[in-house]
Amino acid sequence: MKIAVLLSGGVDSSVALRLLQKQGHDVTAFYLKIWLEDELSYLGSCPWEGDLQQAQAVCDQAQVPLKIISLQKEYWDYVVSYTIAEIKAGRTPNPDVFCNKLIKFGFFLEKIDKSFEKIASGHYAQVIKVGDSYQLHCAPDPIKDQTYFLSYLSQEQLSRLLFPIGHLQKEQVRELAQEFDLPNKDRKDSQGICFLGKLKFSEFIKHHLGEQPGNLVEFESKKTVGKHKGFWFYTFGQRQGIGLAGGPWYVVAKNIKKNIVYISRNYYSDDKRRDNFFVSNLHWISGTAPEKKQLLVKLRHGKKFHQCEIEFQGEKLLGVRLKERDQGIAPGQFAVFYSDQQCLGCGVIVLPIKKKKL
Repeated sequence: MKIAVLLSGGVDSSVALRLLQKQGHDVTAFYLKIWLEDELSYLGSCPWEGDLQQAQAVCDQAQVPLKIISLQKEYWDYVVSYTIAEIKAGRTPNPDVFCNKLIKFGFFLEKIDKSFEKIASGHYAQVIKVGDSYQLHCAPDPIKDQTYFLSYLSQEQLSRLLFPIGHLQKEQVRELAQEFDLPNKDRKDSQGICFLGKLKFSEFIKHHLGEQPGNLVEFESKKTVGKHKGFWFYTFGQRQGIGLAGGPWYVVAKNIKKNIVYISRNYYSDDKRRDNFFVSNLHWISGTAPEKKQLLVKLRHGKKFHQCEIEFQGEKLLGVRLKERDQGIAPGQFAVFYSDQQCLGCGVIVLPIKKKKL
């Protein structure tokens, strides 16, 4: 097949490229330029040039053409702007979910149109065709599995995608990188939000939202116990960066209008339930909602699944009750639902359910 391979300069996408080439496919590599080096230059150097050099070295070795596609404007309009707006509203965004949906497998797909049969990337996930429909399944490596970030994809998008390393463990991918003697075979995995690179998220927020002094208030006593520089620097369940003795302290609530951050030494108390919430903006990969009421859910990227019970509150709202409590339930973040190892879809957490029954 004629395949467009998204190459980041990292080991995973490089191994994906070489595997497809080894299988005899006609591959062309694409590097998506989304770095905000102009907007963020004052914070330090953006590492996109180093990534591009690594990608070029991999392509030179494999004798594969590399094309650079700039999607900076689209990325700003649809991912960065969303991120800033959500933080300003006191919610917890996930730009990587939108990046996959709208940029990597959205605008890029439109740009190449039908010139390529498939798009491949180095994601840890598996696309399985069942009849006329496509399913998204977890990778066998529970730590590297990236279905959480791919949960917003559609049937049309999945029909065009290949994840050549999705059936492998990270250790196996590293071994293949050595076998192929890739120029970047010893490169470490990147961490954090893709458009920031090595830049600190707090510095990015400060640049766009500034600082606004406010009170740190103990949730139980309602006493002011400290100061902060803006509620947008804090998310639910956060423990690091509060800067008070006598902890650990947790962020348990925020008053956006008054710029108050409520903290507590006891995150799990009866007046701060952490086992249920509502989900809106529902998206089901198959196109239809699941019939099962007992599912698994992830509240963040990682290996942790929660057993949960769901109940629809009309067509647009879903009530979710976890079997066990979770420290990081926050409005704005994605809840991603699973049945065994199949990713069913996702939604956005809108608010906790206090004492209301599902």
